[in-house]
Amino acid sequence: MAVTLKRGDRIVVASHNEGKVRELAELLAPFGVECVSAASLGLAEPEETGASFAENAALKAEAAARVSGMIALADDSGLEVAALGGAPGIHAARWGGEARDFGLAMDRVHRELEARSTSDARANFTCALALAAPEESTRVFEGKVFGTLAWPPRGTRGFGYDPIFVPDGYTQTFGEIAPKLKNELSHRMRAFEKLMADTYVDD
Repeated sequence: MAVTLKRGDRIVVASHNEGKVRELAELLAPFGVECVSAASLGLAEPEETGASFAENAALKAEAAARVSGMIALADDSGLEVAALGGAPGIHAARWGGEARDFGLAMDRVHRELEARSTSDARANFTCALALAAPEESTRVFEGKVFGTLAWPPRGTRGFGYDPIFVPDGYTQTFGEIAPKLKNELSHRMRAFEKLMADTYVDD
């Protein structure tokens, strides 16, 4: 059987990134689904050995579901820069070093673009959301949002690469716009809409 969600479910978000946990909890709250973080349950983060966002999301969700015995939702997402051949991509967090410092990661993106002497600032965020449960088939949904890069970083809202990403049709970065608007526009929302349309059972 394939895993589904319904009002009253309590699920684990398979992430130690509190920004991701918060965004997903806010998205699920109107559906009556409660979220707890993997960190709060003391779950270890599995090594991300997948070759794609979808593979990494699935392995994280399946690991959390297996250990916790709960339905698990995992996000794997990252920034893909056209002029860098899609990098940092699935290695987005690792571009910030062992500490996953996104200030350093954003600096690296800027340096890499300068080294290529390119004016191509096109980029997109991609998000894969995986829903898993013990002994049920994992389901994965993907969403993207397109835009351009800005430098220097602007805004203190959001997390990750948000301060350098300007979504198409806007002038502010994801680090500047209101969280409600970001949630409506984001790659995570687009993946989330697909996930809920396919997995939510409204009693």
